[in-house]
Amino acid sequence: MVKLIALYKQPENKEKFDEHYFNTHTPITKKIPGLREMKVTKIVGSPMGRSDYYLLCEMFYDDHESLQNAMKTDEGKASGRDVMKFAGDIVTLMIGEELNDD
Repeated sequence: MVKLIALYKQPENKEKFDEHYFNTHTPITKKIPGLREMKVTKIVGSPMGRSDYYLLCEMFYDDHESLQNAMKTDEGKASGRDVMKFAGDIVTLMIGEELNDD
C-alpha cells in the first residue's frame, strides 16, 4: 500500500484551521477516486513536551499508479488547490510505502 502523508505545522488560528479542515477539506479529499482509507491524527505533544506539528493525515492507495491517477482527477486537483489555499505555508506532503513485517 502507498500513502500520501500530509503533515501540518501548528496553525496561527487552530479553531479556524479545524473548521476548514474538517468541514471543507476533508469532504473534498474523501471524494478522490481510488482513496482506500484516510486516517487523521491530532498531534498532542512530543516526548520533549510541545510539538511544532499539529495534524497528520495519511491517505492510502493501492499502489503508486493509483495515487498518481487519483491526483490527476478533478477531485484530486480540487483537494490540492484547497490545501494550498488554506494551509500551503504550514503543510508538508510526502509519499510513503507501508512495510510489512512478514
